[in-house]
Amino acid sequence: MTIERWEKLPFLDRVANVGSEVYRAISSRDRGAFEDSSLAFLRSLELFDVTISRNLTGSQLNEICRLREIWKDYFVGDNYYKSDKSFFEKYFNYITVRARAL
Repeated sequence: MTIERWEKLPFLDRVANVGSEVYRAISSRDRGAFEDSSLAFLRSLELFDVTISRNLTGSQLNEICRLREIWKDYFVGDNYYKSDKSFFEKYFNYITVRARAL
């Protein structure tokens, strides 16, 4: 997907797409497919970063930056925020349902 097309997506659709990569990274790691997991993690960071760099309101920017921080801390950090797989599943499930409802 091009950056131009990505920018045209509503914010919730962009976050839902980030969530797809987050799910992929977690499920790959759970299966022991560590290379796939690493690639999905890196792709999720790319999607976070392109989302952060483009046309967001202040509250959207705050939310996506904090979510990226929590995700990175959970997946490769010390898990300072005490996140778990359930947190990400609930968050992104809600976002996906909301995005589809609009």
